[in-house]
Amino acid sequence: MPLIGAGAVILDGQVCRPGWLQIAGAQILSCGAGAPPGQPDRVLPDCLVVPGFIDMHVHGGGGASYLDAEHVAQAAQFHQRHGTTTTLASLVSTSPDKLIAAVRALAEATRSGVVAGIHLEGPWLSTARCGAHDPAQLRDPESAEIDDVLAAGAGTIRMVTLAPERSGSSEAIRRFVDAGVVVAVGHTDATYERTRQAIALGATVGTHLFNAMPPLHHRAPGPALALLEHPDVIVELIPDGVHVHPAAVHAVVRAAGPDRVAVITDAIAAAGCDDGAYQLGAVRIDVESGVARVHATSTIAGSTATMDRLFRTVSRLGPDADAALVAAAQMTSATPARALGLERVGALQVGFDADLVALDRQLRVTAVMARGVWR
Repeated sequence: MPLIGAGAVILDGQVCRPGWLQIAGAQILSCGAGAPPGQPDRVLPDCLVVPGFIDMHVHGGGGASYLDAEHVAQAAQFHQRHGTTTTLASLVSTSPDKLIAAVRALAEATRSGVVAGIHLEGPWLSTARCGAHDPAQLRDPESAEIDDVLAAGAGTIRMVTLAPERSGSSEAIRRFVDAGVVVAVGHTDATYERTRQAIALGATVGTHLFNAMPPLHHRAPGPALALLEHPDVIVELIPDGVHVHPAAVHAVVRAAGPDRVAVITDAIAAAGCDDGAYQLGAVRIDVESGVARVHATSTIAGSTATMDRLFRTVSRLGPDADAALVAAAQMTSATPARALGLERVGALQVGFDADLVALDRQLRVTAVMARGVWR
């Protein structure tokens, strides 16, 4: 039963200096503040240990895409090296046959533990707010396709993003909620009122808030305000300095609280790679200075971020350094776990999976443990 001692550990909503954890198999057996209750097997004297990051919206990384069945593990392992111990693999909009094939491949990857489940970002999205999705592949949700997708996923689809203004969306929300799938509102041109209706039907997540939706207007507040003001909705944010202005990130966290903000990367295959030409499904992507855009346009196309980088960004919010670190851990782990209904991940506590990240004084990853194994 390995015993780990660290300079600091985030436990029970506070930074404990020092702190320790004891691991039994894949789980945390015990943990606490102060010196370890014995000779530690590993000492991390200058490190902060935080819960493993949970990325609930990511399309790929390390040159690999989750739409490519042969390279699912490559993408997951790339992000794991950056502290993401739980990955929800996101699929972009594609044709019905390719969608089913991708869902089946990711269902197998879920069963083998490579990823924690599937996120369908489309194809039931707004053409007007398609972003980097191929508009030719966007369509209304129909019961037959939904049944086929759920059957192919066999319980591994955890979240679906859809535009609630599309015909058939109300029935789709009910169907997915009944199947135990989290419904997110995103890539939408919906009004404030229509978004509230979707929330009343069971939608509980806002996909990358502010992006691929109308801007907040005082006479037409749109989906952003409807999502922000509802206490049962968790909103995704991409705090990479490209998707959302830092002041807006700060304002959202201050208004909604860290327990309602889930930091995501929305990373594509280009994460961790050089600038150049890439693909996101059928859409050509150009990456320049680390910013991904649809070829020959100004449209942002996902990100090249990793969760450790975003943790560093949000850990600087607020004047109290320790409180900011606790909030950052909440937004990169506990809140996404709660959004997805994932149990035994998202915190360092007894009985939870031994998923943790050791960060040095500059909050850079020095070690990652997933399910009790150093990676």
